[in-house]
Amino acid sequence: MHDLIDIGLNLTHDSYDNDRETVIADAIAAGVSRMLVTGTSITASVKAAELCLAHPETLYATAGIHPHHAADFDRHSLDALGRLLEGSAVVAVGECGLDFFRDFSPRQAQLAAFEAQLELAAALQLPVFLHQRDAHEDMLRLLRKHRAALNGGVAHCFTGDREQLSAYLDLDLYIGITGWICDERRGESLRQAVGALSLDRLVVETDAPYLLPRDLDPLPKSRRNEPKFLPHIVGRLATQMNLPVEVAARAATANAERLFSLPRRAAQLAAD
Repeated sequence: MHDLIDIGLNLTHDSYDNDRETVIADAIAAGVSRMLVTGTSITASVKAAELCLAHPETLYATAGIHPHHAADFDRHSLDALGRLLEGSAVVAVGECGLDFFRDFSPRQAQLAAFEAQLELAAALQLPVFLHQRDAHEDMLRLLRKHRAALNGGVAHCFTGDREQLSAYLDLDLYIGITGWICDERRGESLRQAVGALSLDRLVVETDAPYLLPRDLDPLPKSRRNEPKFLPHIVGRLATQMNLPVEVAARAATANAERLFSLPRRAAQLAAD
């Protein structure tokens, strides 16, 4: 397995401060040739973009305001976000969306920040990198309102059931699969749902340092997830979808290239 794209990685997280370059090198050695560094606030998005500029053609960034930070969203942050999204390394708006599980920001603030980012994404014709937790119906309502103007998007770190999956597929969104599918405690609904996932909507991600696949053997002592574990996730997903692993891998890579307008690699072209 080679030339995978990790579409969601929190590489600016402080758990990587002492070995970030090693983490990138280990990922490449494992066949993860490109990674999208997730922006969750203006500060985090600036850091993500700066990191990507130091690793051209390997790292790309998203820029957005996570619902946890929606209470701080205002005209100044919207303007700053707009400037960030003009950068060559930034390929999507997000992580944006709704989180009614933790409610770190008031729900009305979350709704307002999310809708503003959907409008910005539509204006710039960039895809959206979506976060949703315990807010499925409100998420669908706003996505349906704006979908015709949007240039695609991905349900990042999808952990839902078949009904929720179908709703996102009906909106012609991509579905981001993480190590949640490897979780014997919580992942059964997702494992059942991916049977309905069409191959042309699949993308893969680690969401590292979170969501370490629980079936790794051995588990790293740090319990920190890394992009080098993405091939393991793809292998588990392929088994669940009853597909050869290389078929799932090639589809996920081609889909990520299409969604985020990334240059196609020679290896991918040769496989077509």
